[in-house]
Amino acid sequence: MDRKEVPRAYVDTAEYLALLERIKKVEEKVEFFQAEVAQQAGKKVGRDIGILYGLIFALILVIIYLLLRVPWR
Repeated sequence: MDRKEVPRAYVDTAEYLALLERIKKVEEKVEFFQAEVAQQAGKKVGRDIGILYGLIFALILVIIYLLLRVPWR
């Protein structure tokens, strides 16, 4: 056999189609898992952004309260 020649494998059509179905099922599971991981990451980022907005809003309210409460001299 020449080293440049690529070895060939012959597979029955039924076995090939069964293998494609198995690969398709594995790909679906991987995609589902990746979607779940992305969703969890999105929830964490959303929570962090919500906390940040809440702190900023509370800080603005405190500043407004202090400005209105303290009389000008």
